[in-house]
Amino acid sequence: MGFVFPYYYLFQFYTTETTPTFQAMASLFATPMSAAFNADLAMSVFTAWTFMAIEGNRIKMKYWWVFLLLTVIGLSFALPMFFYFRERHLEK
Repeated sequence: MGFVFPYYYLFQFYTTETTPTFQAMASLFATPMSAAFNADLAMSVFTAWTFMAIEGNRIKMKYWWVFLLLTVIGLSFALPMFFYFRERHLEK
């Protein structure tokens, strides 16, 4: 769900808009509300990266850094995946 739900709306945007990608990125901060939402999301991503790095190193989890890269897909995808693989690692 962390992949499908956000990408549904992203797909809708790119199929209805004709703006180039750099203009689409600018639209993320086009209104005060969207800027507030995206600033909050950016802080959430930074916090999740910090948590994943510290926790991954603490429990000596292999390839914990891959989950940092998965945030390119979305935080709603990367964070649940990290928790899933963290639990699998802790069960071993």
